Formats: sequence, structure tokens, C-alpha cells
Amino acid sequence: MSKGPGLFSDIGKKAKDLLTRDYISDQKISVSTYSDSGVALTSTAVKKGGLSSGDVAAQYKYNNALVDVKVDTESNISTTITFTDIVPSTKTIASVKLPDYNSGKLEVQYFHHHASFTTTAALSQSPAVDLSATIGTPTFAIGAEAGYETSSGKLTKYTAGISVTKPDSSASIILGDKGDTIRASYVHYLDLLKKSAAVAEITRRFSTNENTFTVGGSCAVDNLTVVKAKLNNHGKLGALLQHEIMPKSVLTISSEFDTKALDKTPRFGLAFALKP
Repeated sequence: MSKGPGLFSDIGKKAKDLLTRDYISDQKISVSTYSDSGVALTSTAVKKGGLSSGDVAAQYKYNNALVDVKVDTESNISTTITFTDIVPSTKTIASVKLPDYNSGKLEVQYFHHHASFTTTAALSQSPAVDLSATIGTPTFAIGAEAGYETSSGKLTKYTAGISVTKPDSSASIILGDKGDTIRASYVHYLDLLKKSAAVAEITRRFSTNENTFTVGGSCAVDNLTVVKAKLNNHGKLGALLQHEIMPKSVLTISSEFDTKALDKTPRFGLAFALKP
């Protein structure tokens, strides 16, 4: 486990990744190449609902700076520059999406052995500011997050969370949506490489008295193949098969069914990622 409690966004992330990551409902092809100068190029084509789109992304790393540039089919250019250790134990991230000059953001992260802090500010005349803080250890962490809109002088969000992490398990409780929802999750790993795991998550929304309970997991069939599945109390069943055809080249087949409405057409997704 890493030193320090991690960022507030890390609380509950392991369960969220197991229940959402790689589950897709479209067709996606991604091809990556690397040049001798250290530039990584990734081309992605996506077909969803009869519509096609795509983007080209480039990544370049030099000393303690990492530059990411992405251009999509609508000629939007997204640029992110990440600097590490400009000041010891910090990471600074600047991003902008052109031609929307008001989309610029500046984020500063600070890491300590027993705490972490994050400040994000929009680069505009009336910026929105997000603040988060986490204290604890790699085993136990408690944190909070708040968003403030300077134009109206109001809090746009406030969230609190707590997590307990062990080598073979992770549990978290998050109070979010300005206190309207509470989400508890638990992940248990079944092997040392953490490729096979079981996860459970329950979410309650107080304003509607609605509960959502989801169970799922992943299983490593062999060194090249992983199977994942999830099911919630509303009858939504998701499953996927991920196979490494060659080193760093992965094929993912995903599907989603509504077990309470079997007459509806299931949703299927296909993704192929090719890396040298």
C-alpha cells in the first residue's frame, strides 16, 4: 500500500471501478503507438446509437512534466499539463478545452504521510472552487469535499467519507449530494494479484426513500482472461469478458440485461485496445 491516506476521490474508488469500469454499450477501437522521442499517440473510434465519433490523443513526458492533448471530431482541443514536485510533495494540473476559453481549470494536490489536500479553481472571472481534504493512514482515512461558487456565494456540494483498507479488502461509507444520499461499499480480494474479487454496494437516497443494492465481482479465468458481472435489486444484470489477445492488446465484450423486462433488447458493447 502507498504512503499516506490518498486523495478524497480515492475513497470508495475500488468498489466503483469494479462495478463500472470496462462496462460499455458501444463499439470502440483504440490504437496506440509510441515514437522514439517519447510521444504516445492514441486514436479512438466510437460507434454508439448509429452515430460515429472519435478522437486523437497525444501524450509527452519530459522530466517532471506530462502533457496530454486530445482532439475530437468536433475540433475541440483538450489540453492537460501535469507537473510533479514543483513544490515538494505536490502535483499541479492545468487543463483547458478550446475553443471554450472559460473551461480552464487549475488543480493543486498536496500529499503528506498523514494528510492530503486538493484545491481546484476554474480560470474565469467568477470561478467555482472545489476543496477536499483527507487525513489518516493508508489503512484508515476520513475526508471531506466542498464546492463553492463565487458568483452566487453558495456551496454547490459537500461530501464526507470514511474508508478502511486492508491488503485483502476495502470498505467505505460516503455521505454525498449535500447529505441526501449515503453509499456504503465493500470489496474483498480473492487472490494476491487482486484480479479476482467480490464487491457489494448499497445506496440510499433520503429524499425519495429509494435503495439500490448492487453485488458483483471479477474472476481471473487465466492469466489472459477476466470475467466480470454485476446485478442490482432493480434487475439490471451486466457482464463482460476481457481477453488479452497479445501483450497490451485487449478485447472487451460487454452486455447489459434488464431481468424484469426480458422483452427489451439487451445492450451489447465491444472494445478493442491495441498497444505496441
